[in-house]
Amino acid sequence: MQRKGSPFTGLASVAMKEAADHMTSPRMHLVMLLILLTALGSIYGALGEIKSTVSEDPFIFLRLLTTAKQPLPSFVTFLGFLLPLIGIALAFDGINGEYSRRTMSRILSQPIYRDALLAGKFLGGLLVIGICLVTLWLLITGMGILMLGLPPSGEEILRGLTFLLVSLAYAGVWLAISLFFSTVFKSPATAALAGLTLWMVFTLFWGMIAPLAASGIAPADPFNQMSIIHQAEVGQAIARISPNTLFNEATIAILNPQTRSLGLVFAYQMERAVMGMPLPFGQSALLIWPELSGLLAAMVVVYTAAYVTFQRQEIRA
Repeated sequence: MQRKGSPFTGLASVAMKEAADHMTSPRMHLVMLLILLTALGSIYGALGEIKSTVSEDPFIFLRLLTTAKQPLPSFVTFLGFLLPLIGIALAFDGINGEYSRRTMSRILSQPIYRDALLAGKFLGGLLVIGICLVTLWLLITGMGILMLGLPPSGEEILRGLTFLLVSLAYAGVWLAISLFFSTVFKSPATAALAGLTLWMVFTLFWGMIAPLAASGIAPADPFNQMSIIHQAEVGQAIARISPNTLFNEATIAILNPQTRSLGLVFAYQMERAVMGMPLPFGQSALLIWPELSGLLAAMVVVYTAAYVTFQRQEIRA
């Protein structure tokens, strides 16, 4: 039977319903409480570290996000660690949960197609993550203004908004991964475990796997400088398979204006950086474009895999 109407009929309804369910769920409240507490702790520690440099640093608000005070890491480090958990928590039962509750056939009997259902669940989760990130950023900015007595500059606002975009793309990758596992595995517990396993591999072990793989793919001759550089480049390319690596590189470049390169750094590239000359925002944006494109491409590819898997599944009443 041929479908009538647009394949995205009901998309807005599904997305808003998913977002409302996430915003009122105890699971989301617990995750956001964890992020809020860690964010406040890291920002409070950063404020204590940077108060003495208010008159010297032109990017004082960016330092709020990147400055760490022992034993707490920086806010960016916390966010890179916890954003995947939010993405996994929001979508690990997005599709298989409907099967478990036996509501899938009932939903699809309405004028809602599979395309709109899957896209609505993804966009609903992405909307919730975006709201949470903007709220956190406004909270940090407000704390900075109150504690430091200085407003952020225009360039700091642009860099902060770009950082939010990178963070949203990073969280979107893990949201798509969790949604993919939700379509592959019938059990929500199995889907959640698969997402957490992949997160642990990329977070804890990928930094060790990449150089080992590079040494096997491109062995280096200790007497040949070019072979050593080639091995380092191969290792970096393998490391960038991980969304965590792309996120870390992009945040370093956009929040630290002195960063001039995200690859191998040679002496001539550091000449102006040593003199303390930061890059303008446009140059930093060009610098992180490959990383941001990689995150967006990974999100699209994984979502497409989830879409194809979901379209091929048989749904019985």
